[in-house]
Amino acid sequence: MLKRNWGRIILISSESALNIPVAMIHYGMTKTAQLAISRGLAKLTRGTAVTVNSVLPGPTMTAGTEVMLKAAAKRSSRSLEQLAADFVKQQRPDSLLQRFADTDEVANMVVYVASKEASATNGAALRVEGGIVNTIG
Repeated sequence: MLKRNWGRIILISSESALNIPVAMIHYGMTKTAQLAISRGLAKLTRGTAVTVNSVLPGPTMTAGTEVMLKAAAKRSSRSLEQLAADFVKQQRPDSLLQRFADTDEVANMVVYVASKEASATNGAALRVEGGIVNTIG
C-alpha cells in the first residue's frame, strides 16, 4: 500500500476497548490492543494516501448474536426482543441508542472509512456504539 501510495486498513474493534466490561476483561484488553496497533500503523502512513482506522461497534445484532439470543429466549420463554432490550438496559445502561445496532449501521461506517472520501480520516477510533461510551471525545 505504501509503495502504491493508496490503501485502507480497517480494524473492527469494539466499544469494549474503551468501556471494558468487568465480565469480559480479556475481550476488552484485545480490543484495546487493536486500537494501539491501529494508531501505531497509522503513524507509519504519515504523508501518504494510506489510512489506518478502527471502527468501534457497540452491541450489534449479528447472525451470531441472534443465534445466541434465540437460544436464550427458548430457555427462558422470553422473546429475542425482550432479551435484547434487557441486555442493553442491564449491561449497557448508558446507551443513548437503547437498542442493538443493525449490521448495516456498522457497515455504513466501514464503507465510509474504506472510501477515497475518508482521505483525511487516519489514526481514528470511530465509534458506532450508540453513545455507550460516556465521553465527548
